[in-house]
Amino acid sequence: MHEEHRRFYSQHMGLDMEMLVVGDYGYPVLIFPTSNGRYYEARDFHLTDSVRWFVENRLIKLFCIDSGDKWSWYAKHLHPGTRVHNHGLYDRMISEELVPRIQHECQVDKVGVAGCSLGGYQALNYAFRHPDQVAHLFSMGAAFDIKMFLDGHYDEQAYFHNPPDYMPNAQNDNFYKMNIILGTAEHDFCKGSNYQMSEILSRKGIPHRLDVRPHGTHDWPVWRDMFPEYVSSIF
Repeated sequence: MHEEHRRFYSQHMGLDMEMLVVGDYGYPVLIFPTSNGRYYEARDFHLTDSVRWFVENRLIKLFCIDSGDKWSWYAKHLHPGTRVHNHGLYDRMISEELVPRIQHECQVDKVGVAGCSLGGYQALNYAFRHPDQVAHLFSMGAAFDIKMFLDGHYDEQAYFHNPPDYMPNAQNDNFYKMNIILGTAEHDFCKGSNYQMSEILSRKGIPHRLDVRPHGTHDWPVWRDMFPEYVSSIF
């Protein structure tokens, strides 16, 4: 598969961000890495390989971005309020710098987003905060409540990055047009979070699919099995 390493300066982050682009043409899917993951993680754990057929047939183009976790959720040396603020800068980098470039490059109005574990939180939070930019959302093995990273701190910024809290009150017509798949496994410790999010969406009448695999845990083999099936739902 065609691969291209890209580096770009982010005005919001104030530093260079790195990204791996897999494929040369197709519908764009932005992949968020797991906790503290790097842009090459999806390749190294063969998640990109799992959708090789779609890439080689020029149906999709993957954009694998670096995480910002070391400045936000995992920056234990920083005040929790600063962690949330820094995640907000990462969110703005994606929404105001990266996604507009992808939209222009691929000539699309909306993109797909995907991620495993904390990357699944990133994908879901991004999609629900920016539903005008996202048409397809695939979370795999994710939990969605970020209060565990905040050491008891909670403010307005934290609320608006915590989907279980803000989604019950959120209103946007684009939610009802989005292709949403919440993937988990029977023995995944994040399974309960997916049931909770599915219930929130169901109460709002937002169409979605809750996919609970009967076997497997919180690990890459399950996610590699899920991803090509989820990608096929784009077409």
